[in-house]
Amino acid sequence: MKSTDKILIALAAGVVAGLVVYMLKKSEEQRVLDRIAAEGYETAHDVLFPDRTQTGKKLHYGPVLPE
Repeated sequence: MKSTDKILIALAAGVVAGLVVYMLKKSEEQRVLDRIAAEGYETAHDVLFPDRTQTGKKLHYGPVLPE
């Protein structure tokens, strides 16, 4: 095999792998958006995704008054 053929095959494999990763991420994003749409816009983010909630000093429950 010529070296140019090897390069083209490696490039094609990289493009195919990139497309597969892109499609998987896109389908995951669409699944999340479908879940959010099914729940409704009123549902809070911490109810939908309890494992992603932020904890720390800046976390504040209730109304926030301007300073």
